[in-house]
Amino acid sequence: MKFSHSLRTFALGAVCAAWLGIASAAPDDRIAALAAKEKPVLLDTLKQLVSIESGSRDLEGLDKIANLIAERLKAMGGQVELVDPTAEAYRMEDTPEKIGKAVRATFKGTGSKKIMLIAHMDTVYQIGMLSKQPFRIEGDKAYGLGIADDKQGVAVILHTVALLKALDFKEYGTLTVLINGDEEISSPGSRALISRLGAEHDVVMSYEGASIKEDKLSLATAGIASVSLNVTGKASHAGSAPELGVNALYELSHQILQMRDLSDPATGLKMNWTISKSGTNRNVIPASASAAADVRVLKVSDYDRIEKQVQERVKKQLVPEAKVEMKFERRRPPLEATDASRALAAHAQAVYKELGRELGADDKVAGGGTDAAFAALKTKAPVVERFGLQGFGAHSADAEYVLIDSIEPRLYLAVRMVMDISRGKTVGH
Repeated sequence: MKFSHSLRTFALGAVCAAWLGIASAAPDDRIAALAAKEKPVLLDTLKQLVSIESGSRDLEGLDKIANLIAERLKAMGGQVELVDPTAEAYRMEDTPEKIGKAVRATFKGTGSKKIMLIAHMDTVYQIGMLSKQPFRIEGDKAYGLGIADDKQGVAVILHTVALLKALDFKEYGTLTVLINGDEEISSPGSRALISRLGAEHDVVMSYEGASIKEDKLSLATAGIASVSLNVTGKASHAGSAPELGVNALYELSHQILQMRDLSDPATGLKMNWTISKSGTNRNVIPASASAAADVRVLKVSDYDRIEKQVQERVKKQLVPEAKVEMKFERRRPPLEATDASRALAAHAQAVYKELGRELGADDKVAGGGTDAAFAALKTKAPVVERFGLQGFGAHSADAEYVLIDSIEPRLYLAVRMVMDISRGKTVGH
C-alpha cells in the first residue's frame, strides 16, 4: 500500500492489519494530511537544492547553498549560525586548506528532550556537471546530482521542521539541525562539532537516504581508515652501478608482503593494499616508492589494534638504508549498534506500520561511512542512520534519483519520531 493513497486507504490498511492479528495503530490523520500537502513543496525545495552545485571543494557553491538553508531555518524561528570548521580540521592527505561552512540551527521548546537531525549538503560532483544533469521528474523518480546523497536529507529535515511548526509542536527541549559541507571528503572539519553535539543530545537521527531495494534504517556501518607508505631510497644506474643505489621498490614490496595478513575475518577487520607506484625509468634504481591500503573496521576499538600492528610491522625493514614513513588516517569511525539505537529503531518500525508499511532495521553493517558515527562517538544515546528518502545512484553522475512516493511516509515518520521522543514515548526516553 502506498502512502499517497487516501486516508481512507490508511484506515482500511489498519483494519486489515487487525484482521491479520498484527498490532498496529491507525495513522495520525492530521500529520498524514500535512505530509501529503507538503510533498509538492518538498519537491520544489529539492529542485532548489539540486540546482546549486555544491561539491565538497566548491566553496562558492557551498556558501550559496548554506545561505539558502540558513535563511529557510531562520524563517521558521531557528537560532541559526554558519560555522567555519576549518580551524579544528583533522588533516588528512586530501583535506583542502579551506573547508565549507556548516549550518547549525537551534529551536527551543517547552520540554526537556534534546533531539538532533543531521544531513550534509556537499556532493562528489565537479563544477559544470549541473548543466548536463539538471533536476527533472520522470514518473515516480526525481533526478538530480546529489539528490539522493544527500540533498534529499536536507529537504526532509527542512520540511520536518515546517510540519512541526504547522502543528505548533514545541514539546521538545531543544531541536538542533546540523547540515555540514564536508561529508564526502570524510568530514575533516565538521567531525569534531558533530561529535560534541552528539554527546549533548538525547537522540540523533541522520538523514542519509534509504535504498530502493530495502526500505530500512541503518544501525551499524563500517569504519574507514587508510594506511599510506612512502619509501625513500637512492637512485643509481640499474645496469652499471645498481649497488650504489638504495632500491625503494624492494623495501616497499617487503612492507606490503609483511602486512598482507592483518585482516581478521572473525571481527570484520579488513586491510587490503590497493595502490602502489615506484620509479621513473626502467634502467634507474627507484629512489621512491609509495603504496596505500584500505582499512575497514566494525568496532572503534579495532582502530587501535590495527594501527598498533602496522606500527610494529613497519619497523622490520628489508633494506636498512631506505627511509620508510607510515601514516595511519582514521577517515571515519564505525557506527556501532547499541540497545538504545535498537529501541529507537523499533519505535520507528511501529510508527511506519501505522501506514501499513514495513521498515527494516537490523545490526547488519550496511553501506559506507556515515557522519552518524561521529555523532555516536562520545555518547551512549541512540544514533540511527537512513531516515531519508529512498533513492538510487549516489555518485553515479547520470542516474541519481529519489522515489517520490517515499516523501510522505518519511515525512510522517520524521515528525512522529520528534513528537514521540519529546513526549517520552520511545523506550528510554
